[in-house]
Amino acid sequence: MLIASDLSTHEYSVFNATYVKAATDKTLLEGLKHGLSQLLQFIENVPAEKLEYRYAEGKWTIKDIVLHMIDTERIFAYRALRISRGDKTPLPGFEENDYVPFAFANNRSIESLLDEYENARKATISFFESLNEEQLLFMGTASNTAISVRAIGFIITGHQNHHLRVISER
Repeated sequence: MLIASDLSTHEYSVFNATYVKAATDKTLLEGLKHGLSQLLQFIENVPAEKLEYRYAEGKWTIKDIVLHMIDTERIFAYRALRISRGDKTPLPGFEENDYVPFAFANNRSIESLLDEYENARKATISFFESLNEEQLLFMGTASNTAISVRAIGFIITGHQNHHLRVISER
């Protein structure tokens, strides 16, 4: 079964290479499913007083990061949906730093954020489970670069792994 390191570099941008490399050695569906339990367990072990902690001025809190991961997953899953359905429309990028101030993550309970994350991830898993091998290979354009449906799935997984690593380090 295909793992992230089996992807061709023409299936994703140089920018997304970091996330593809962070997707570990699991298959696409294994990575998405493992990520679900991994994030829930990881965040549930973070002390409550750390959830709104900023390690430096202007940096995101853990709650901000969780909601950022939810937003990013939805955007990438939408891209995968469009491309997997043969839509050749170039899809725009998004500026995550513009989203965070309007998400108001720190006004929410961690329980509500984790519930939303779990729902979004389960929808992503269900979507990718529905795709056949041909659809996973479909190529489209997002953020002015070529990308495959399957690369998007690995990017979702690697993006989460990247942020969990950053949280652990900081």
